[in-house]
Amino acid sequence: MADFKIGDKVEAVDDIIKGEVTKIEGSLITIITDDGFPMQFQESELLKMTGDIKVSNFEVAQVKKEKELPKKKPKRTIKPKERNQPKMEVDLHINQLVTNPKGMSNFDMLNLQLETAKRQLDFAMRKRIQKVVFIHGIGAGVLKEELYYLFRKYENVKYYDADYQKYGLGATEVYIFQNY
Repeated sequence: MADFKIGDKVEAVDDIIKGEVTKIEGSLITIITDDGFPMQFQESELLKMTGDIKVSNFEVAQVKKEKELPKKKPKRTIKPKERNQPKMEVDLHINQLVTNPKGMSNFDMLNLQLETAKRQLDFAMRKRIQKVVFIHGIGAGVLKEELYYLFRKYENVKYYDADYQKYGLGATEVYIFQNY
């Protein structure tokens, strides 16, 4: 153990407290911290600061605190191919909309598909999603024509066949003009 004397500069072993010894009572040492507060420590809890020590516990704690600051994540650049990818897909196949389509007439199925398309298109407009792909399948083309009729009611959208490589002829992409 170090022999402490009144006036010695000390620092706590397990804390970031530095100060000057003001009172010694056996192994109990009272210090005045650099902030001006009196504190008591056991002799084993203090280190005598000598001219040899270049880095204090306080300085080490400051460096650790700096290191713990969260690093800024680099911004992910969006590749041109990804930029043109649709943001939202809506699959209008009837088996995706209901668990069991048995007992539904063709009229009921078509109405459900169109209501879903309208609801999803309105959602995309509210959430400012620019591109939506409606997957309708090939079939007889009735759903596709009804979708086109629905899209023509909106002034702020344009629609066209979706990416052929990904969807074939069974999907339509809708572009929503945001600042209309």
